[in-house]
Amino acid sequence: MSEDWRHHLTSLGDGTMRIKAHGKMKVDARLVTDEQHLKVHADDRGPEQLINAASLPGIVGEAWGMADWHFGYGLPIGGVVATDTEYGDMGGAISPGGVGFDINCGVRMLALDATAQDIPNLKKLAGRIAGRVPAGASGKGGLNITMNELDQLIHGGAPAAAELGYGFDEDIRHLESGGQLETQDAELSTRAKERGLRALGTLGSGNHFLELQTVGKTVDSATAEEWGLYDGQLVAMIHSGSRGLGHQVCSDHVRLLERRYRQHEQGWFNEEWGYEIADRQLAAAPFHSKEGKSYFDAMNAAANFAFANRSALAHRLREVLKLELGVDGEARTLYDVAHNIAKVEVHEIDGKPCTCCVHRKGATRAFSGDSPEIGHHHRQSGQPVLIPGDMGTGSWVMAGPKRGQNMAFGSSCHGAGRALSRTKAKKTIDGKALKHELEGRGIRVHASTPNVLSEEAPEAYKNVDDVIELTEKAGLARPVVRLNPLAVIKG
Repeated sequence: MSEDWRHHLTSLGDGTMRIKAHGKMKVDARLVTDEQHLKVHADDRGPEQLINAASLPGIVGEAWGMADWHFGYGLPIGGVVATDTEYGDMGGAISPGGVGFDINCGVRMLALDATAQDIPNLKKLAGRIAGRVPAGASGKGGLNITMNELDQLIHGGAPAAAELGYGFDEDIRHLESGGQLETQDAELSTRAKERGLRALGTLGSGNHFLELQTVGKTVDSATAEEWGLYDGQLVAMIHSGSRGLGHQVCSDHVRLLERRYRQHEQGWFNEEWGYEIADRQLAAAPFHSKEGKSYFDAMNAAANFAFANRSALAHRLREVLKLELGVDGEARTLYDVAHNIAKVEVHEIDGKPCTCCVHRKGATRAFSGDSPEIGHHHRQSGQPVLIPGDMGTGSWVMAGPKRGQNMAFGSSCHGAGRALSRTKAKKTIDGKALKHELEGRGIRVHASTPNVLSEEAPEAYKNVDDVIELTEKAGLARPVVRLNPLAVIKG
């Protein structure tokens, strides 16, 4: 949009700033930020993408940018937008670009009844994990599965993975949506399935990782105790998604929908649906249209594969932990959260219940304890919210509200958020020197190339503690424990 959005920006004094609706915006946009945070992270492209999303057909509430927001494809990473599924004749918009290419990129956290002192040899343990858990852009090292087994996984998610021996039945109740989303026909392209066939049990590249961590600081001792967390405890985070299968699903549907739009005045127009969008990368279909239903079904299938993939990764990690630590290596699943997903949920809009399609791109649920979608074991505490930081600083576990959904459709940040582009990070940060520095601080690092370390360096990310502080101030989630990195496996 040509008009400067800063002319419409006001601070609300609660860790958020509002961009008042102007131009073709149908709703306000809201950033989880303050003046200082915004000054440091001043790239205008992210807020401009949020403004574009605020004009989506059927959008309701406000278009949100979480504290980790940064520029993405169509919708900024950290973007949360909701559309009314009953808007018009066929429902409000569902947009693949508003979900992202790595469908159900998410985090699973495992907790051990052990501390770092129980590790006989950290260097050996980290090396064993790196050898057992494949990382990198290719699917090399993926588990051998048949096409029939792949079909079971894309329909059955984590429960189907457990049936194949990857994961435990007791894990399921600790996974968002039970690790399985409903699918109908789930027509995935041959290319998408071929890419998935090689990728089960692989981390991927970029910001995907496996980390051994320790509980370093407890902020909410009652909730930590309820979740079985204690100071010095050994835990693990696995950050990965649907790999090439999900990327291909998004690519297939982005191409299909973008072709249906023609440039019109200052935006893009689809004559069949009467849809006008501000950015072609937000190409969308009505939720109940043939195209909308096809994408939603395929997205759920890809999300199921991601749940299964994290189950397989957890299985591989458990094998190494048990081998190296014996009984101390037994690891239970604390929780598993999804990012890059669209879900149908009921939220209160203007005092009335609304069935919404909530797009969370680089954002995660932070549901309250009284939400009907939360298991009974989190009724008192609220949902665990897993927030990776960076490999040199730390990560956080937060909790959704104990009562009452938060104002951002029950959403929270999903990480620290990038402060530097990958290109700039590679140009300015020496990956080899960084590895030497981290290991001098007692953090074991295994990465496929120095470039990966440059791209994922702590300096390339926002300060995760600042992001957590803003998230808490906005009332989206509350901090429970801070985690310190111990060993990092990256692609």
